[in-house]
Amino acid sequence: MTPTTPDPTADTMPTPPSAGPEAARATGVRVWLLAIRPKTLPAAAASVVVGTALAAYDGGFSLGPALVALTIALLLQVGSNLANDVYDDERGADTDDRLGPTRVTSAGLLSRGQVKRGMAVVFALAFALGLYLTWVRGPLVLVIGVAAIVAAIAYTGGPYPLGYHGLGEVFVFLFFGVTSVVGTYWVQTGTTTPVVWLMSVPVGLLIVAIIVVNNLRDIEQDAAVGKRTVAVRIGVRATKAEYAACVAFAYVVVGAAALAEAVPVAAMLSWASLPLAYLTVRSVFTETGRALNRSLAGTGQVTLAFSVLFAIGLLLARPA
Repeated sequence: MTPTTPDPTADTMPTPPSAGPEAARATGVRVWLLAIRPKTLPAAAASVVVGTALAAYDGGFSLGPALVALTIALLLQVGSNLANDVYDDERGADTDDRLGPTRVTSAGLLSRGQVKRGMAVVFALAFALGLYLTWVRGPLVLVIGVAAIVAAIAYTGGPYPLGYHGLGEVFVFLFFGVTSVVGTYWVQTGTTTPVVWLMSVPVGLLIVAIIVVNNLRDIEQDAAVGKRTVAVRIGVRATKAEYAACVAFAYVVVGAAALAEAVPVAAMLSWASLPLAYLTVRSVFTETGRALNRSLAGTGQVTLAFSVLFAIGLLLARPA
């Protein structure tokens, strides 16, 4: 996947809008790193961390399935990023007014064909690794994996793009939250428990919060191009409240589960990430426009910190 200077006649490339300084410096591998967006990957790993910690606490940790589940989660995130890059460009959603990180397709750094081929390679790798988990746990893994790939593409692609119809939060919660946590636990232990399903909720909510702040930042641009995200539908004030609710409820669920003795009290070590969460929530309520990119990165950091601390708490409390 070595990028070349796009041919203006190839892949129906539009006239690229202005791009940021990072695009001007990008060549070769750096172009693909821009497309892949490595800063989004820690959040994708968070749900696998939680699912694996739960499996370890219950005595079911299995290194092979855990590593493969992590790799698949990262590949699905990368594939989703590439799909968003190219399909948003095709729909004309990435304009000169874009406030988020540079999109390589609209910036003219890669052609649509190149990004789609890269996306196909990434999803093919995820599918191939899924065959190993299918061998471990059965054909249901394959069904879930194919559904995840289809949903990742359908977020911005296809005849009914989920993100354009206010369903982005639902997609992210179900696939990057619930399915990833429960699936990670299941491929290692061969079973699930009510606690595992419950603990998928906080991770899912924090990952949803990433989408919420992303859509808050882009609310005016999305409305202008007909992208009907939840933020566009409910407005700025309600979107900020939605963000705060997602973050707060994530901590409440863990606290309530600990009080009910569904998880050990040590799981509340995840609350040690509250100061970072507070700073991020405050920035969402006080910043606007491009400054929300810092809030977006901060939310990803909160998600990973919460999940790692939760996992450490479980491991410390694991029965001897």
